[in-house]
Amino acid sequence: MALQIYNSLSRQKETFVPVHPGMAGMYVCGPTVYGHAHLGHAKSYVSFDVVARWLRHSGYRVRYVQNITDVGHLTDDADQGEDKIARQALLEKTDPMEIAQYYTRSFYDDMDRLGVERPNIAPTATGHIPEQIALIERLVASGHAYEVQGNVYFSVHSFPEYGRLSGRTDQDALQSGTRVEVRSEKRHPSDFALWKKAGDEHLMKWQSPWGTGFPGWHVECSAMSMKYLGETVDIHGGGMENKFPHHDCEIAQSEAVTGKPYVRYWMHNNMVTVGGIKMGKSLKNSVNLKDLFRETPPMVIRFFILQSHYRSPLDFSETAIRASSSGLEKLQDTRKRLLETAPGSGSLDIAAFAGRFTEAMDDDFNTPLAIAVLFDFSKTINAALDRPEGLSAAAIADATAFLDTFAGTVLGIMDSGAEKGSPASEESRLALEKTVAILLDMRLEARKNKDFALSDRIRDQLLEAGIEVKDTREGSSWLLKS
Repeated sequence: MALQIYNSLSRQKETFVPVHPGMAGMYVCGPTVYGHAHLGHAKSYVSFDVVARWLRHSGYRVRYVQNITDVGHLTDDADQGEDKIARQALLEKTDPMEIAQYYTRSFYDDMDRLGVERPNIAPTATGHIPEQIALIERLVASGHAYEVQGNVYFSVHSFPEYGRLSGRTDQDALQSGTRVEVRSEKRHPSDFALWKKAGDEHLMKWQSPWGTGFPGWHVECSAMSMKYLGETVDIHGGGMENKFPHHDCEIAQSEAVTGKPYVRYWMHNNMVTVGGIKMGKSLKNSVNLKDLFRETPPMVIRFFILQSHYRSPLDFSETAIRASSSGLEKLQDTRKRLLETAPGSGSLDIAAFAGRFTEAMDDDFNTPLAIAVLFDFSKTINAALDRPEGLSAAAIADATAFLDTFAGTVLGIMDSGAEKGSPASEESRLALEKTVAILLDMRLEARKNKDFALSDRIRDQLLEAGIEVKDTREGSSWLLKS
């Protein structure tokens, strides 16, 4: 069976046919870097990491682009409010770029521990201001965008198919626009910002043909995806919450300027819930990955995520985590037993399991079914090893290679040695975390006693050791400097 992908645009599974045979261009919306990563980030980026891994395993040359949003994402996800990074900079009394750099490093630190492979290209919004301005200029010239008092808006009425991804009509957009104060200079409430005018108090701003300002949130992904993947992208991924307005806006501005289909296959991962309730900072039930890793090995978290299909919601609970830990341990024990057992004479039909695993992954990356195949394989292996004849040396080698390929290389849930993300390195990391926690407690006590000299000395010595400490209203956090 050829690879089938559920296309959010057509709302059905379609056979994957890339623009260029043998190559797969993939763009996934990256994080807005104003805070530490949470379990929702893990759900998204582990899911798309497996998509990229499976495409490579299937023989495609993959170019995976995942952006970093470090300007332009406002607090209401549209055209109102403050820039999220600039607001965090004011709260922490520092520069927005320091905020962006610190939390970008924090994000990659967490993703590394989850076994998420780095994208081929990780462009930043601030690093591609010229490309965004050039795209906006083309939209203005073609009549799809207009400038008013230093702000540039995309005219939704100029693109009749606006909203077809999310299924929202233009009336829906109008109604959503009335929930907040609609800017009077817009021709229509549903028009969205491509460029925003910045006042003297704004910390992140650039010169443009329309005056000093900064790009809107939506335009960065169109500019960067088309720069690195061409005017038509094979796969574009993101969370379901990005369908409207972000991805609808991407489609409109991209196709308006090129006249070509922007994306062939839209993929959207579902949300994370806690006790059946959507996880979110506003609900104060967000699960910070750094906190979670102190109690649970990152590999268990990855396994927990992949036991749910990327299009299904993921409900977090201690019971579910314990079950994932137990399940992963069984698979790891099987591999360990293969390595430690003495060869016998028994044989094993591995091809059938490989076929079932491939069928599952080719069916819209069905990782729960693929993991079920691994458990069946593990059960078969253990039963064979329990028989008097055991398994031959060749069968043991083939079975180990099967687990290393499908559980390791493809799903990323099994390590073959003490490398990044392996149990050995995680034990070292946990020991480091406990040590730093003790030092940060000592530093907090020193600050309470107004012994700022000791507090600063602990911070400076940690920095010399490659550990960066950051003080916020929520307390102190730390990060290994790369």
